[in-house]
Amino acid sequence: MSQLARMDIGFQGGQVVALRATPEAHDELVKALTDDGATRWHGLEAEDSQYRIDLAQVVYVRRETEGQRVGF
Repeated sequence: MSQLARMDIGFQGGQVVALRATPEAHDELVKALTDDGATRWHGLEAEDSQYRIDLAQVVYVRRETEGQRVGF
């Protein structure tokens, strides 16, 4: 499995789901969001759970690009 990165998915209404997933899972979600022919629901495999995401409700996706750091 690829290195996991933190990802936040923001939804209409202000809810945010924070999870850790592979860069490939992030890229697949972004592709589904930009594909006009995609189905409304998208499956995403994360470190701790499997998610089914209503693409019509997603406002933003953020992926952490810096590596983990220890300290201040």
